[in-house]
Amino acid sequence: MFVHVLKSKIHRVKVTGAELNYIGSITIDEDLMDAANIINGEKVQIVNNNNGERLETYAIPGPRNSGEITLNGAAARKVAKGDILILITYAMLPIEEAKKFTPALVFPNEENNLLK
Repeated sequence: MFVHVLKSKIHRVKVTGAELNYIGSITIDEDLMDAANIINGEKVQIVNNNNGERLETYAIPGPRNSGEITLNGAAARKVAKGDILILITYAMLPIEEAKKFTPALVFPNEENNLLK
């Protein structure tokens, strides 16, 4: 049996941009992606603490040490610059492995989205 488990979480990052005229995705500072073990193209669940929206898209790396968190395409309509988000990824693991698995939890600086 396989179960879905929390793989990684970037907790409380601030939206730095929303680009409607883009194919889609969320651009995330590559330093944050590395810290959370998120890879280019990985499915990401986005929870907007300001308006309760939940959506899914895929991650693309932004410039390192930039703090960039930009929603692209249709997802741009679900956020406003300055909104606080939680970014979550999941993995499917065999149940015995899942019991021992430790997710990557990242708590960046809430003012600039940089790693502390």
